[in-house]
Amino acid sequence: DHTFQTGAIPSAMMPVMHVTTPQGQTPTPGVQLVSFSGESFAVNPAGDIVWFYNYQESTGGPWLVKLLPNGHMLMILNLPGATSGIREVDLAGNTIRELDLSDLSQKLTNAGYNLQLTAIDHDVLVMPNGHWLFITSNTRVFTDLPGYPGQTTVFGNAIIDVDQNNNPVWVWDAFDHLDVNRHPMNFPDWTHANALFYVPEDGSVLLSIRHQHWIVKIDYANGSGSGDIVWKLGHEGDFTLLDSNSPADWFYAQHDANVVTTNATGDFQLGLFDNGDYRVLNDNGDVCDGTGTGDPPCYTTAAIFEVNESNRTARRQWSQQLAYSLWGGSVEELQNSNIFIDETSPSDLGGNTSRVSEVTQQANPALVWQLQFQNETAYRTLHLPSLYPGVQW
Repeated sequence: DHTFQTGAIPSAMMPVMHVTTPQGQTPTPGVQLVSFSGESFAVNPAGDIVWFYNYQESTGGPWLVKLLPNGHMLMILNLPGATSGIREVDLAGNTIRELDLSDLSQKLTNAGYNLQLTAIDHDVLVMPNGHWLFITSNTRVFTDLPGYPGQTTVFGNAIIDVDQNNNPVWVWDAFDHLDVNRHPMNFPDWTHANALFYVPEDGSVLLSIRHQHWIVKIDYANGSGSGDIVWKLGHEGDFTLLDSNSPADWFYAQHDANVVTTNATGDFQLGLFDNGDYRVLNDNGDVCDGTGTGDPPCYTTAAIFEVNESNRTARRQWSQQLAYSLWGGSVEELQNSNIFIDETSPSDLGGNTSRVSEVTQQANPALVWQLQFQNETAYRTLHLPSLYPGVQW
């Protein structure tokens, strides 16, 4: 470990938070890496802030922050000039590498791609070869779509792979691979992808597409793939949901899809935060009303699905029903099999609040530890063994 002294965290940045550890419970050691508007910080189980990064020039705060294998932090954030970008910093906050939307757009044009980008957002991965693979938002204009006469600007997503010099080397565009006329929620915000997961066994990637209620597997092949969609997981996708008689048991408007088993192909388990917006309730296609208080109300679950690629089957392996959370959220399985849950905006707390919990992976989960924020919405909170790769605190 390296020890160094930092300045005090500005008082205006100090979050209002409350820690609960039920009697007899011991939270998993490590830190929670939290991102919300204007700042990111790491907090230990006692509720002490042990690291923070001040986005002094940011106009909207981070989407997320991740710890890299080299000990740096990788983040997506909004930047001045109504742009967005990716930034790598060391623990002292020094910028190591950066890519913003305007530079990316120019490089795509130079490389012969024709994408109308509006943002770099939601998720970024560092690939084994050092490339960045990330989600962007883009648009296309359509004329006389069914139910939408005249011109409609549709918002979709692309995945872009850039090398260490930030030059694009592989591009995937949802408009080329999905039906624009399928839009179960919030059209013309058509796809609203929010999470990427790399599958090392075959070099593919999983993409969580919130507004399609799908997680899709894409033929990335470590940057040489066709971009074809291998399968679609979710309601009206390619899989049969076992042990269920209702489409409500699928996930809807989900966030943070990530594989929790050591293998990510064949028969594996997938964790996700099932927000539940416009959940399909029955075979008639009735949906909840998009709130947590209507008739019928929407509800949210933290869930782990068992997925069998060969048989094209899926089942809820574990889940916990939560207060309705309209957006955001994350689910992780910890090494001791406990579940780490971030609820970005739970309806039972109301307003600008968020809640992070560790629970046991049981049919009736027991609360192990909880961190609640006031006046802040934590988009995606990650549990880390420590701030140093390979070290357990």
